[in-house]
Amino acid sequence: MRTGIIAGASVPMELMRRVIADMHMEQVVIGYGMTETSATIMITSPSDPVERRVSTVGKVVPHVEVKIVNERSEIVPRGQVGEICVRGYSIMLGYWEDPEKTAKAIDADGWMHTGDLGTIDRGGYGKIVGRLKELVIRGGENISPAEIEEFLHRLPEVEMAQIVGVPDEKYGEELCACIKLKMGQQVSEEELRLFCRDQIAHFKIPRYVRFVEAFPMTASGKVQKYLLAEQSARELGLGQS
Repeated sequence: MRTGIIAGASVPMELMRRVIADMHMEQVVIGYGMTETSATIMITSPSDPVERRVSTVGKVVPHVEVKIVNERSEIVPRGQVGEICVRGYSIMLGYWEDPEKTAKAIDADGWMHTGDLGTIDRGGYGKIVGRLKELVIRGGENISPAEIEEFLHRLPEVEMAQIVGVPDEKYGEELCACIKLKMGQQVSEEELRLFCRDQIAHFKIPRYVRFVEAFPMTASGKVQKYLLAEQSARELGLGQS
C-alpha cells in the first residue's frame, strides 16, 4: 500500500510509525473531523515531513474556521490546550428534531463546540489532546488520558493502552490503565510503573493496572471509554465511575 487516511480516534505516534514502516504507507496522512462537520476539519499532507504527520492532525481545511478556547469561550494563546471550536460551510444545521442538543453544540455565532481538546501551534498545525468529557480530574489536576496512552504505547509489549478514571475517596478520581498485550508478550504492573517513573509526572502514573483481552467497542471501532470506566470500577470494587 502507498497511501491512506487514518482518522476516527487519536493515533499514537508509535502506531503511525509502524504503519509507515511495516505497511510501507510512506504517504499516509492523519485527518481530524466528525460527522457533524461533514468529516474533515484538519488534515496533514503527504508532503509534510514524517514528524509532522505522526505528531499532528495537520492544518485546517479551506473555507473552515477553527479556534481553541478556554472554559469561558475565550481564545487561548498558540500552543495552549483548549476546546476545539469549528465554523464554516460544512457544519451541520443541527441535530434532527433536537433543538436543545443543537443549542448546546452550536453557539449564537455559529461556532460548533466539538468537545475535543487540542492545540494549534505557530505553524498552524493542530494536535488532539483528548475528549473534554474523558478528562480525569485527580485532586484538582486535569489529566488527559491520550497523553498517557501515547506514552504507554512505547512499551514494545503493549498492543493497546486505554486510560480511564475510577472513583477515589481522597482524590475524587484515580487513573486506571487498561492494557492489552501483544500475543505471547508479558509485562507486570510493577514493570509498567517503573517504565513510567521519571518519564511522566508522578500524578500521571496509573494507580491501577488491568490487563484485558478486549475493549468494549462501537460499531465503527472506537473504544467505549464510559463502559471501560464502569467495568474497571466494578472489577476494582470501587463502585460507579
